[in-house]
Amino acid sequence: MNEQDRAHLQRCIELATEALNAGDAPFGSVLVDGDGNRLAEDRNRAVTDNVTHHPEFELARWAARNLDPAACAAATVYTSGEHCPMCAAAHAMAGLGRIVYIMSSRQFAERLAEFGHPPGAVRDLSVQEIAPGIDVVGPVTELVPSVLELYQRRYGHGETTPDAS
Repeated sequence: MNEQDRAHLQRCIELATEALNAGDAPFGSVLVDGDGNRLAEDRNRAVTDNVTHHPEFELARWAARNLDPAACAAATVYTSGEHCPMCAAAHAMAGLGRIVYIMSSRQFAERLAEFGHPPGAVRDLSVQEIAPGIDVVGPVTELVPSVLELYQRRYGHGETTPDAS
């Protein structure tokens, strides 16, 4: 984990905050090329657009349309929360490279349970269970408190349903 990685993850937190402020679940992601340049970014829009508008899925779709296979393989997706199974599959099918996430899907599910929410519609499988060939880094412990604060704001009062990214 270097300063460039941290900067990309900080942007993910900013995007997650934007999502939360817009009424969506707090998830944000950044697609970076092999040289560390940001290519695309997105935030969760599962409430304000449609239930499948997860940032990781949208970035995989963008990469599949705009990058050649070598560029996809060299790219990294930075994200506030580990990919859900739908997004992990899209990532693998697009041929994308590394994933760096702040908080794991298991940690997210545990936090929701603490807040009194029932499990989501999809099991909280890790990326490695869905796409075992992907290089995955996470959780990034030093940034977990920032993401937890967003989850607390969204889910801590038991008012919303889980619309995980």
